[in-house]
Amino acid sequence: MLATRNYKWTAVRKYVSIGLLSFSALATIKAAGQAQAAFDVASIRPSGGEVKFERNGKTEAAHGTLTMRDVTVSTCIQWAYGVSQAQIQGPASLTRVHYDITAKTDPDITEKQMRLMLRTLLSDRFKLAFHVEKKDLRVYSLVVAKGGVKMRPSAPGGTMFRENSATGMVARSITMRELADYLSDPVNAPLTDETGLPGRYDLTIDFTPYVDMERGDVRPDPAAVLKAALKGELGLDLVKDIKPIEVTVVDHVEPPSAN
Repeated sequence: MLATRNYKWTAVRKYVSIGLLSFSALATIKAAGQAQAAFDVASIRPSGGEVKFERNGKTEAAHGTLTMRDVTVSTCIQWAYGVSQAQIQGPASLTRVHYDITAKTDPDITEKQMRLMLRTLLSDRFKLAFHVEKKDLRVYSLVVAKGGVKMRPSAPGGTMFRENSATGMVARSITMRELADYLSDPVNAPLTDETGLPGRYDLTIDFTPYVDMERGDVRPDPAAVLKAALKGELGLDLVKDIKPIEVTVVDHVEPPSAN
């Protein structure tokens, strides 16, 4: 009877080992395919200074050039994988060290392709390794407020532009998905677009009327200020919930290799 059990256990271990080898082979093949999506040249240097009014640096992708100023590894993960800051967990170095990154490729490459290339750069130059797991997180949905929207549709053919100031934000030709992605950082939570609004919009937000300037001893709640400003200025609203969300857990990251 014992011999039979040992035989069965040996067979199970063999089956599991083959399965793991097959999974490893598939992972290698997949990695090889992703390795083709790489920039022709990339420069990574210490940040030359902060970008005024931007808490997360500045990222521009156009004509085959990705320019990232005063960004962290966490910022890069956000842009490459389309996740919010709240969905990234790992060592303090992810947000402590700031870089200026310039990467070049074919001028006809799309922004979506450059996001894939940044994934390769993170793996090759920062030795980034992570796994994904689900956790219950506070989340927000961007919806249309009662009374309807107060934004102007953009003229056709415009290029998305967004700029912060000391008291607010101006955006041109921005989609609601792009707005939701941007607002996820101030509320420190994943934020999805549930407005159902197609197209692009021009908008201006002034936060001044929604901050109690007389309470200088009390730090305002960013989510509360943003919620009030969105309603008052744009006709949008934030709806809070708790949901299981995929979280990127960084297992390993290193300072970037030399240019």
